[in-house]
Amino acid sequence: MAVTKTQQGLTRSLLLAPAALWIIGFFILPYLLLAYMSFKPTSSTGPYLPGFTLENYIFNLTDPFYWEIMFETVAQGVLTVVICLLLAYPVAYRLARGNSRHKGFWYTLVISPLLVGVVIRCYGWMVLLADKGLINDGLLSLGLIDAPLPLMYNRLGTMIGMIQVYLPYMVISLTGSIQAVNPELDYTARSLGASRFTAFRKITLPMSLPGILSGSIMVFVLTISSYAIPILLGGNRIVTTPLLIVQNTLEAFDWPGGASMAVIMFVVVVTLLTLYIKLMTNAMRGLK
Repeated sequence: MAVTKTQQGLTRSLLLAPAALWIIGFFILPYLLLAYMSFKPTSSTGPYLPGFTLENYIFNLTDPFYWEIMFETVAQGVLTVVICLLLAYPVAYRLARGNSRHKGFWYTLVISPLLVGVVIRCYGWMVLLADKGLINDGLLSLGLIDAPLPLMYNRLGTMIGMIQVYLPYMVISLTGSIQAVNPELDYTARSLGASRFTAFRKITLPMSLPGILSGSIMVFVLTISSYAIPILLGGNRIVTTPLLIVQNTLEAFDWPGGASMAVIMFVVVVTLLTLYIKLMTNAMRGLK
């Protein structure tokens, strides 16, 4: 019995309905509520007062401290992406091109940190990075340093935690992209006189740009929206935009102000990602 176009469309709609309802209920509606709240006057007795105001946006858009924190948050996200990419690419290349007998073991080893919660991993890093942690105690006992190194409650400790937590996402994204590159292209280029590095630079690296794009977006978004890592490994000395939003909402009880911060951050991030996707898309089109 032939399936009509109407039946095909109905089937697709039914298959998409659960995901669409999930996105609408847990992403679109909360953001609309957030945007609605951001235009409300601040109240000292409740979330907000009746009425409409632009004061929240005017204050945040003209506040140098907010933009300084925003810049530091974005810069930290970009740096985390770059370091994760440099560390993940060799691992992903090995997983994609390595011996298939042990590939499952190494792949499991890479993704196994995802089985442990972020907070637990942060406490593990606190044991390692503290002034009397394993790293400083080891270096002091070996006589390599005279005083403990400041490895925690600063930007360095936060970066270490970010990289360790989000590195598997970059590896997973790159592995699939590199696997999609036909290895025969690399062998052919080398048989025609190209060096191993030239073949990699001209063939494998450009053709793995989709994995670089998806992995970098994933790591960047997770990094700039992280809350647990900066507050545990950065302490009160490292302030990011998510921490500022939480402080403004829960400590200052300025819900509309915090909502406007979140909306501004959303617009900035979407704009940056749109520009990045456009640049990467143009680069991939140039390879065709």
